[in-house]
Amino acid sequence: MSHTPDKTAEASTITAYTMVGGEAGLRRIVARFYDVMDSDPEAAGIRAMHGADLGPVREKLFEFLSGWLGGPPLYHQRTDRKCIVSVHSAFAIGPNERDQWLCCMRVAIKDVGLPEEVCTYLDEPLFRLADFFKNR
Repeated sequence: MSHTPDKTAEASTITAYTMVGGEAGLRRIVARFYDVMDSDPEAAGIRAMHGADLGPVREKLFEFLSGWLGGPPLYHQRTDRKCIVSVHSAFAIGPNERDQWLCCMRVAIKDVGLPEEVCTYLDEPLFRLADFFKNR
């Protein structure tokens, strides 16, 4: 008796984390995101919310997005984690700041060479994520 792979079970294991290339792909996106944020004058508003050293926040964003995209819940596993909403509540985040963040993320995703259909797939959830942090 031959066994044919179950395509439904295989499809259910595909996550957004897998689509972006797992750990290596997500690290490329996060690195590019902060490079764009650090150099684009249009992102000056959100860049000013960060310290001079972007290293620690790069790692935290990577860890948060890992779990959010369906990969390992690294941020949640941190013993020093803080509520992600309360961390952002210290900053005035409105539509302009949301849009700056989204612009940097969209550029990063495009620049790392993800297929257009993956970029499109991620756009609405990323908008909802960024919009969730608005507090003004």
